[in-house]
Amino acid sequence: MTPLTLRTVTLGCKVNQYETELVREGLLGGGYVDAPADAAADLCVVNTCTVTAEGDSKSRQAIRRLARHNPAARIVVMGCYATRAPDEVANLPGVVEVVTDKREIPDLLGRFGVVDIPTGISRFGDRHRAYVKVQDGCLLRYSFCIIPMVRPHMASRPAEHIVEEVARLVDAGYREVVLTGIHLGHYGVDFNRGHTKDEWTRLAHLVNRLADLSGEFRLRMSSIEATEVTRELIAVMADRADRVCPHLHISMQSGSDAVLRRMRRRWGSRRYIDRCRLLKSAVDQAAITTDIIVGFPGETEADFQATCDVAREVGFSKIHIFPFSPRRGTPAAEMPDQVPPQVKAERVERLASLERELRDDYFASLRGRRLEVLVESLLPNRPGYVCGTSCRYAPVELPGGEDEIGQFANVTAGEVEDGRIRAAHRATD
Repeated sequence: MTPLTLRTVTLGCKVNQYETELVREGLLGGGYVDAPADAAADLCVVNTCTVTAEGDSKSRQAIRRLARHNPAARIVVMGCYATRAPDEVANLPGVVEVVTDKREIPDLLGRFGVVDIPTGISRFGDRHRAYVKVQDGCLLRYSFCIIPMVRPHMASRPAEHIVEEVARLVDAGYREVVLTGIHLGHYGVDFNRGHTKDEWTRLAHLVNRLADLSGEFRLRMSSIEATEVTRELIAVMADRADRVCPHLHISMQSGSDAVLRRMRRRWGSRRYIDRCRLLKSAVDQAAITTDIIVGFPGETEADFQATCDVAREVGFSKIHIFPFSPRRGTPAAEMPDQVPPQVKAERVERLASLERELRDDYFASLRGRRLEVLVESLLPNRPGYVCGTSCRYAPVELPGGEDEIGQFANVTAGEVEDGRIRAAHRATD
């Protein structure tokens, strides 16, 4: 019997990418095979995003495109857009099932004939780093965010499952494992109810346990809130510098206390700065990246300037900049004093200019330092050179060939050019 073929499409965050791979691996284990690129599939799985209205639109476009190119396929839709608007999704062409809760994934796999339901993944496509979801759900009702409404159920994965999964991925050749979650810093919170603080399990404990695994790999953490950059987590990063990347993505969103209050954030700018300082004081030349929303309702020029001032004080190595986009169903969408589009655009450009300045300053501070680089690709316009990502999340160009892709290279950082570090030479121990 010819096996049924499978095609998957993912929109959105690292957690979605992980969940798609989990479903794919389960279906392949149940007898499906990946559809060739030039052939129609029997089953299509789409993992959708709803963080913005654009995410909804791209999800619909992806479903319609699959229906056109795979006219006989059954299309299963999951993800945050499917949770928020299941009836809307169900009416799209080719859709036979809408999964509104990611906790239903084992049942979904069972309905498609999978008997051995996976508790984790053993591959992550053709990438050189693997994402590992350790936690799901968020209870923080920020005024601009729709995600707590579509992923409200807090759930941390058992540490044993995560340890086994990371060990499999390392054995499969993945050199970097990125821990991710909807609210990563809340890993273990659901385990701790009814226990004393001395008995708690938190993210720091998980990272420390994973760092003890054997093999040639490094750990990186995805986005985390400032209040969850604890002394315990910082201590693990400092003590296990051989294994844990000296980099955190600490979400800021704004440097204005007035804007942060309207966002319903849990801290002010001074507390954010203090946490960053604490990290930098303990972890050698730690890289700090962040997210900033520009043009939140009521943001004045003084508010925007406060954001720029905090960015300078922290010294971010990268800023993901998002012009505020009203998300239907969130309080921020109904707030007065919406910032005009042209003002948002002008502020985005100013912040982008500052981001480039801060990035280059941080990269320049690494000159002469030894960096561990995960080689990821050939440089198309520079024969004999490859590029990759350093432990401090800086892109690096270095001499090398195709045989080094997917491996670590130790280099000495040199000059900064076009937003990248050029390796001066290979480092020696």
